[in-house]
Amino acid sequence: MPALWIAHVTVTDPDAYGKYAELAGPAIAAHGGKFIARGGRYVQLEGQERARNVVARFPSVEAAVACYNSDAYQLALNHARDASERELMVVEIDD
Repeated sequence: MPALWIAHVTVTDPDAYGKYAELAGPAIAAHGGKFIARGGRYVQLEGQERARNVVARFPSVEAAVACYNSDAYQLALNHARDASERELMVVEIDD
């Protein structure tokens, strides 16, 4: 079943985070991920507000987790770790 990769992000170092974004996109695409929302307009109804919200659709939970654990994504993530505060989850969806 398809899955959504959902990230809520506060960027603290835009330059370093930009490098993350540059590298993460191809890593996500290589695992069948397709962005459906990136930093667009949002309304925070509950919980901690994060200015950047990203949703990508993957063919499966396994594909999303494999992407996260891939060398290419981990290389990208090295740029985001000290440049952002993030929550990331993968949620299986009914299709």
